[in-house]
Amino acid sequence: MWTIIAAISGALAVLAGAFGAHGLRDRVTPEQLGAWTTACQYHLMHSVVLLALALYASTGDKEIRLPASLFLLGTLLFSGSIYLLVLTPIRGLGPITPVGGLLLIAGWLSLITLTQGTHR
Repeated sequence: MWTIIAAISGALAVLAGAFGAHGLRDRVTPEQLGAWTTACQYHLMHSVVLLALALYASTGDKEIRLPASLFLLGTLLFSGSIYLLVLTPIRGLGPITPVGGLLLIAGWLSLITLTQGTHR
């Protein structure tokens, strides 16, 4: 399941990057385009991390649910809120972005338990 999620997430990240480079360049401010680019970079990076986790789990009886879920939800909130902030006039989404960032940090820190053998 996580491989499929990683593949879909990666494909969406590439689509978002292409849309930003070709569809938004002349329609948004440079600051908005910079925010979009950051969202795309984080989105794609964490898609690759999800794929790595899925491949890691496939090598044996390894449980990745916690870090994978944190990365997925963090990406949705972080990158997703930035995408919406750039594309819509909704400004109430701004506080969601740092929550997504905190979930991404938690995902990285949760990897420590994978290497310690305590997260099964």
